[in-house]
Amino acid sequence: MSTPLDHIRNFSIVAHIDHGKSTLADRLIQSTGGLEQRDMKEQVLDSMDIERERGITIKAQTVRLNYKANNGEDYILNLIDTPGHVDFAYEVSRSLSACEGSLLVVDASQGVEAQTLANVYQAIDNNHEIVVVLNKVDLPAAEPERIREQVEEVIGIDASQAVLISAKTGLGIPDVLEAIVNLLPPPREGDRSKPLKAMLVDSWYDAYLGVIVLVRIIDGVLKKGQTIRMMGTGAKYPVERTGVFTPKMLAVDELGPGEFGFITASIKEVADTRVGDTITEDKRPTDTILPGFKPAQPVVFCGLFPVDAADFEDLRAAMGRLRLNDASFSYEMESSAALGFGFRCGFLGLLHLEIIQERLEREFNLDLIATAPSVVYKLNMTDGTQRELHNPADMPEVMKIATIEEPWIRATILTPDDYLGSILKLCQDRRGIQIDLNYVGKRAMVTYDLPLNEVVFDFYDRLKSISQGYASFDYHLSDYREGNLVKMSVLVNGEPVDALSMMVHRAAAEKRGRDLCEKLKDLIPKHMFKIPIQAAIGGTVIARETISALRKDVTAKCYGGDVSRKRKLLEKQKEGKKRMRQFGKVEIPQEAFIQALKMSDN
Repeated sequence: MSTPLDHIRNFSIVAHIDHGKSTLADRLIQSTGGLEQRDMKEQVLDSMDIERERGITIKAQTVRLNYKANNGEDYILNLIDTPGHVDFAYEVSRSLSACEGSLLVVDASQGVEAQTLANVYQAIDNNHEIVVVLNKVDLPAAEPERIREQVEEVIGIDASQAVLISAKTGLGIPDVLEAIVNLLPPPREGDRSKPLKAMLVDSWYDAYLGVIVLVRIIDGVLKKGQTIRMMGTGAKYPVERTGVFTPKMLAVDELGPGEFGFITASIKEVADTRVGDTITEDKRPTDTILPGFKPAQPVVFCGLFPVDAADFEDLRAAMGRLRLNDASFSYEMESSAALGFGFRCGFLGLLHLEIIQERLEREFNLDLIATAPSVVYKLNMTDGTQRELHNPADMPEVMKIATIEEPWIRATILTPDDYLGSILKLCQDRRGIQIDLNYVGKRAMVTYDLPLNEVVFDFYDRLKSISQGYASFDYHLSDYREGNLVKMSVLVNGEPVDALSMMVHRAAAEKRGRDLCEKLKDLIPKHMFKIPIQAAIGGTVIARETISALRKDVTAKCYGGDVSRKRKLLEKQKEGKKRMRQFGKVEIPQEAFIQALKMSDN
């Protein structure tokens, strides 16, 4: 028999990075006996080594907790621990859609940050009841009363009943559990007698069980032996097992209305399970499809190439395995004259790119080169068609393009007042348009519209550097706008190097080209002949540097005698150099690519 609806609480934890989400989840699991003390470890819901090392959550995790409240009743608490970083906003959106309430965790020493705002507004859009939790109150710098006022002022929600805790020491954890039971609502709907209707919240690949599907049951009952149908794709599967996470996998006979759990059904690929799809019984389907989530769209693209060409097949296999667990990561094969065979990959953002690259290198022992990140441009052609451009090297002839549109973002930056001037200048230099500026206590909240092209290079690093790490940054894609964009090519010894070509705004092209040429001049070793390095737009060279030739003193063997002998030898050498420059091939070392592509345009 499944649990009554009024004894179920489905909630997620939303917060800015490093405000203590995962630590709070650890304490809640510990307090309710979800794991024995010997099984406990730091960040128990963060399954990847990279999550533990960086202190971030990448994959949303779910756990079912059994809690006996002070009123003597037994409750089931379903906790979804959500990522905090902007790149994984789609993980947050689907977790919030499956819940009725949220714990908003705010660091009592740092206060409200940019991503706190973004995630809490998503929770409000999903009609969530929100309980404010002020964490790290044991720190000497904690100011709970000031932060309570800040939450009310900035977010506009009542913080008078905010729970004061220290997730690290366990202070106030019982108060959090009571607040979940008393202040968060139970599931709004659910009828066991209706046809099965369940929401597909997440899915991942297991080497032994195939695809494990995380579901939230809305109506009906889901049990072993049923044949289910995915209403979005029309695919049918027999259910092999049903269970819950405690956080260990625990098999149960059935999942009823309002409950979270997992199923396995011989599904071979994660791509077959679309997040947000509606699951129903094949024989007795439901009439209504749940409003799905928007599929995750890659916004940043870059090429990944193996340093050793012999590793190409290993890279292909590694990407296939990563794709099994991360349907938001896309890739297709491409070749480069300079770097050989590799893949053009799509990512949700720069952190996603960094994490995928690190996982490929660490888990599969690969040495990789990543080309300069670029965004998706829309090309309006003269014949009336529209194309998407993922790779600047594939840009068609300029005469065939009417206009180029680039993606823009709406960015929110929270910063102490001392750094405001430098941050405004940074945004202006990146072609930003200021939308709003207001104050929250001693901190400024700036809203800017920025081209994504200007953000993907090193905007986040520059922002942290300027503000000594105090500024927080959050963004979402807003729209596409027409821009005066050009493709900048790099030529080494007259040969274009496709891996270094990039899309730039015409006004910034000369500076970007000059910086890149200067950098390459230091990185490419000298040859026996002069090597010109040029940055060009179409047929127009906008920047040039020359690497001087290695010289051999051919006149060293001349002792005295007529000057014409020396001149004759120098002329002969000059002829040889000229011929060498015509037929000589410039070897660009891999390190030069790596350093050039890390180029910052500050």
